[in-house]
Amino acid sequence: MSESGTYQAEHQLAGRHVLITGASSGIGRAAALAVAKKGAVVFLLARREDELATVVAEIRAAGGRAHGYPCDITDTESVEATLKKLLGEHERVDMLVNNAGRSIRRAIHRSTDRLHDYERTMAVNYFGALRLTLALLPQMRERGFGHIVNISSAGVQVATPRYSAYLASKAALDKFTEVAAVETMADGVTFTTIHMPLVRTPMIAPSGDQGRAESPEWAAATIVRALTERPRRIDVPIGTLGEFGAMFAPRLRDLVLHRYYRMIPDSPAARGERNEPAPADRALPDPAGDTTAVVRRIDDHRRPAPDRSRRTPLPRAGARVARGTGTALRRAARWVPGTHW
Repeated sequence: MSESGTYQAEHQLAGRHVLITGASSGIGRAAALAVAKKGAVVFLLARREDELATVVAEIRAAGGRAHGYPCDITDTESVEATLKKLLGEHERVDMLVNNAGRSIRRAIHRSTDRLHDYERTMAVNYFGALRLTLALLPQMRERGFGHIVNISSAGVQVATPRYSAYLASKAALDKFTEVAAVETMADGVTFTTIHMPLVRTPMIAPSGDQGRAESPEWAAATIVRALTERPRRIDVPIGTLGEFGAMFAPRLRDLVLHRYYRMIPDSPAARGERNEPAPADRALPDPAGDTTAVVRRIDDHRRPAPDRSRRTPLPRAGARVARGTGTALRRAARWVPGTHW
């Protein structure tokens, strides 16, 4: 087999054992479906057993292989018992996607009596991911192979206002991953950090409309890329712009972010107020723990599909050239610090 053929074989997902946390909905669900389509054996972890079973059934109905394991990643005993059962039944985990997360959007001046906001986000986003990583790392090192994908946020690079609790937890995970990737280079264990932009999931519903957001399917495709290509990080342009702004024009960046902070207020949920949903909407509790706050679930099916009928398709040869050029530019960009688009 040629060198390129060997590389492609090593980077296929067929037959790989991939564990995904937070897999009952949103990005985790979409990623589980996408990874299963690539031929991987998918292990789904989430707290909601009924929703987990629904996703497993959906994957199996499409011909994929999936197994669901109810688990609370903030509880050490739950994680230990779950992994003991999983490894007893399937022997190994090749790849881990730390996707489960908690997001809170609230200004700091409204959080001075809410230390639990910060504790809860750290419990899931940092310590939960760490709990899985540390538990699976020994068997990965012993076998000389493993890949861990951590879902972070482009907001870490930008320092987006009102997300101090969420971004602090993701920044902690980023730095742990950076150190771990260096220490495990000779062990055959690799890491990818994905700095996700805003994605349309139930987790962001309490924050209200925050502008353009990607679909869970887009996020899932990015996770598949992380599992197959295994880059150190995957960024989006807005995150890179934020990093370069902090490096070359920090004062200007801070002024822009402060203007943004003043323009877009806290959501009603963050202010402790109440949104009255339309009858067809599903009521969700505020993720920060305010059970009186009722918010609307973002429903992708209610958004009109973009009209692509007016776009003039490229000739077949032109499309191939465009794809090739895009791939070449993307690979070249990875050599520039901060750009991993």
